[in-house]
Amino acid sequence: MSTPSSGYAVTNEQQPKREKVTAPDIRARKGGPKIKMVTAYDAPSATIADRAGADIILVGDSLANVVLGLSDTLTVTVDEMVHHTKAVTRTRPKAHVVGDMPWLSYHLSPEEAVRNAGRFIKEGRAESVKLEGGRNRLEAIEAIIAAEIPVMGHLGLTPQSVNAMGGYKVQGKGVEKAKQLINDAKVLQNAGVYAIVLEGVPTLLGQLITKEIDVPTIGIGAGPYTDGQVLVYHDLLGLHDQRVAKFVRKYANLYEASLEAVTHFFADVEAGVFPSDDEAYEMPEEAEAALFSDEDLRNINFGEDGTVGGESSGGLF
Repeated sequence: MSTPSSGYAVTNEQQPKREKVTAPDIRARKGGPKIKMVTAYDAPSATIADRAGADIILVGDSLANVVLGLSDTLTVTVDEMVHHTKAVTRTRPKAHVVGDMPWLSYHLSPEEAVRNAGRFIKEGRAESVKLEGGRNRLEAIEAIIAAEIPVMGHLGLTPQSVNAMGGYKVQGKGVEKAKQLINDAKVLQNAGVYAIVLEGVPTLLGQLITKEIDVPTIGIGAGPYTDGQVLVYHDLLGLHDQRVAKFVRKYANLYEASLEAVTHFFADVEAGVFPSDDEAYEMPEEAEAALFSDEDLRNINFGEDGTVGGESSGGLF
């Protein structure tokens, strides 16, 4: 298990008061301090991400894989995504919240793209949306931005295109594909996106795109030279036992810790040692005495250990 190279421990006392992060704030971070982004799908994960200092919380369509038990992201719905976006935004995080638009929610027409993006803002209370693709999604991106909804782009290994790509493969290894991705990044920049996620591309290409465009890049498997980095919450915490991509660094193994804890709980239940007296509630002595003398309860048999046995003609005493 890898650990943070800094060895920095976070405490509540070390958390400075922060202003709400906006899309223009992220846009202004180009070439500045690294942008810190992580996924979250519910109130507990959003709270942890925000207290840890996230600049951006992405309610990612990876919800499908790591929360809903689906094999890919293609079947998660707008309703499901908005539902989980609501859970995140109810925590009122200082981090900027991005709703990830699922497959086919922005592909059919610009009008439908705006309508679905609007649901993330109006119902989910997100502050921007993310969608995958380059020039092939330009009309949808421009329409959403024209509706005054900030857009984050996503290029490279785009999971919603897994069938077209023939699997989850690194993109941009060849010259022509690399040039296409650079051009797509410029197209998105000119369309008005405030940031672009670069996923699953060679380090050199991530560096070139970052230098070629004026909007921040946020890498996930794109090398160390992007303007920021993002990982999936469940991956970096080791919350599952599934295979992860090469670019994932596990900062904890909460799957094993959780499995051990729940197994220990069940063992204590079976052994009759949970709950202990310290984990149970007592009645006031006068109420207990009155209960024992109640006519309706005189036929309940208490064993020597104080537990209820069965009915007995001998009553309580």
